[in-house]
Amino acid sequence: MASGRRPLLKRIGALALLAIAIVFAVQGGEFGTLDLFRQRTEKARITRSVDSLARLVDSLKKYKDKVEHDPATQERIAREVFGMVRGKKEIVYRFAGPLADTTHRVP
Repeated sequence: MASGRRPLLKRIGALALLAIAIVFAVQGGEFGTLDLFRQRTEKARITRSVDSLARLVDSLKKYKDKVEHDPATQERIAREVFGMVRGKKEIVYRFAGPLADTTHRVP
């Protein structure tokens, strides 16, 4: 009876060793399956980020070109940012915020 169990135990041991080797081949090592899935997800996120930044750069290049060459854009910026007017027919009114309360005393 003891001799009949040895081949069975050897087979179970060999199968267990084979199963461990297969699990290590799939999951173990430096680039396991889970790590590859994480890398794929990270690559997709980075690709989306790069695409978004590329669109932003394109729009900024178009805006730069308008600022340098489009008179209407230059006039709008001059009026809005620098408060400039055209000729002597226009007047700029600037409204200041409320004055600081100078009557407040510190005890």
